[in-house]
Amino acid sequence: MALQHNTYFEDGVQSIGFERDGERLSVGVMDAGVFHFGTDSAERMTVVSGELLVRLDGSEQWQSFGVNSSFEVLGSSGFDLKVAAPTAYLCEYL
Repeated sequence: MALQHNTYFEDGVQSIGFERDGERLSVGVMDAGVFHFGTDSAERMTVVSGELLVRLDGSEQWQSFGVNSSFEVLGSSGFDLKVAAPTAYLCEYL
C-alpha cells in the first residue's frame, strides 16, 4: 500500500491518501481558515475531530457538521468550508 501525502492552501490542509480493499480514502487535518474544494468524483466527508461549516456549490446555506457527522458532495462539483479551529476528517471517494 502506497501512502500519498497532499498539502493544499499553503499547508493549511494536509492529507494522506490511500487505498483499502479497492476503495480510495484520505484522512487529514485542516487548520483554521476558509477553503474551496472542487471534486472530480463524488465524496463523503466525515468529521473525526472538530467542526466544519459547509456550503455546497449552488447553495446559499451553510451547514454545521461535528464529530462523527458526514456530508456528501457530487462529482464535478465543489464545496466551501469554514474551519474555526484545527479539524480532522475522513474522505471517502464514492
